[in-house]
Amino acid sequence: MKLELEGITKVFGPLVANDHIDLVVEPGQIHALLGENGAGKSTLMNVLYGLYQPDDGRILIDGVPQKFHGPGDAVAAGIGMVHQHFMLVPVFTVTESVALGYEPTKGGILDTAAARQKVIELSERFGFDIDPDALIEDLPVGAQQRVEIIKALSRDAQVLILDEPTAVLTPQETDELIAIMRELKEAGTSIVLITHKLREVRAVADHITVIRRGKVVGEAKPTASENELATLMVGRPVDLGVSKTESHAGDIALSYRELTVLNESGIPVLDNINLDVRQGEILCIAGVQGNGQTELCEVTLGSRQPDAGTVEIDGRDVTVLDIKRRLAAGLGYVPEDRSQDGMISSFTIAENMILDQHKNQPFSHGISLDLKAIDTHAQALRDEFDVRVTSVHDPISTLSGGNQQKAILARELSRPLRVLVLSQPTRGLDVGSIEFVHSRIVAERDKGTALLVVSTELDEVMALADRIAVMYRGRLVGIVNADTPAEVLGLMMAGIPENEARAQAAHTSTASEEDK
Repeated sequence: MKLELEGITKVFGPLVANDHIDLVVEPGQIHALLGENGAGKSTLMNVLYGLYQPDDGRILIDGVPQKFHGPGDAVAAGIGMVHQHFMLVPVFTVTESVALGYEPTKGGILDTAAARQKVIELSERFGFDIDPDALIEDLPVGAQQRVEIIKALSRDAQVLILDEPTAVLTPQETDELIAIMRELKEAGTSIVLITHKLREVRAVADHITVIRRGKVVGEAKPTASENELATLMVGRPVDLGVSKTESHAGDIALSYRELTVLNESGIPVLDNINLDVRQGEILCIAGVQGNGQTELCEVTLGSRQPDAGTVEIDGRDVTVLDIKRRLAAGLGYVPEDRSQDGMISSFTIAENMILDQHKNQPFSHGISLDLKAIDTHAQALRDEFDVRVTSVHDPISTLSGGNQQKAILARELSRPLRVLVLSQPTRGLDVGSIEFVHSRIVAERDKGTALLVVSTELDEVMALADRIAVMYRGRLVGIVNADTPAEVLGLMMAGIPENEARAQAAHTSTASEEDK
């Protein structure tokens, strides 16, 4: 099925989200739509899926103009979409989630057996490894995404839109998704891949269209270098590395002593952690998602109490203090899940930018909020952090994921800090925003703040860190220098102690040289 978009334009008030965009997706092609956060990628796909009506332009399928009044029309035409934020019901089973809205019936009665068999067939055909009877809430994020893909394919989607599909995936889940996209392509399904991830685009796309601020600014082949794509996407040269001088670490600012957290089954998810983070240093936690990093961050913030051990800030035991008192002690926190823990989606952007400061001057006087001061503060942070907004009075839920992240980071960096904890700080950000966030993290370090950064992106860990702590199954495998080879870090992330990891990496390197 050939898909064509001609002159698609979509306007929201003064904002032109899509400005006469042309796009052609050939049958059986993976076509990447590359652009910064807020460039208009998701808006364009929401027009294609019938969620928005275009103000100008038209959609053609196999040369025939289409009019989609809603997603049902798009689905009937053979278009499926997997949204960045999954549209699944947590308490439903996989089968129920796939059938929802298009329930198969037999004699007027819901035919769950047919729906279940469809899930099994598609799962086996594409190697999804999905249990049709599993509850959505029990599945990891990568598996939930595969359920969304099954849902689209079960409705005979010939063009599959994947909107920022790797924004919440681990590197391993990302590799699995890339393999799935290749299998879908071989089966004849066309894919529109909306992303800002250069590595993934170059790994899987057949053709690349780049949009910037609502306009198509170029076409590219996946053979283009990451620097070429980044420059085209952002409109200026981008430093894909991290520029920083040597750190000058000071006194211990954040300390964990014999920290232990048990899960509901009594199994340690944090097991006797002893770790220090010093003023003026970036200590990065490396590890595959789910090895205790989330719990470490929660204990640091105070949203979770340890079963044993202590947390100290500037030598003060804060283990029993609530979140409010820890923030007052100089703790800043950028959470892993911004939508759940970093913002209130129904609040405005301006309100979200003072969430942890609303009782302080100049934002309040007595029991009254100073709306002018709040507005001035939000406008300044918007400009400083390049948060792409129509108005700071819009709900923060109207922003793209990357712009939400920048708003949260702006809030946390807008007050004096002693310790800053960042979990997945660049998840969902484009290369230009990543460059900016990394520069702000380094600048905060250079002001003397102690930074604890948790990231599943090993390249990011190696680029940002002054020291690296590796976690595996809730334990510290070791603490190493930032120049430790990726091969050694990878082995340590699998639970192998540092000395053994270095020996194995050296042996592998020697064997490779001999093979040459």
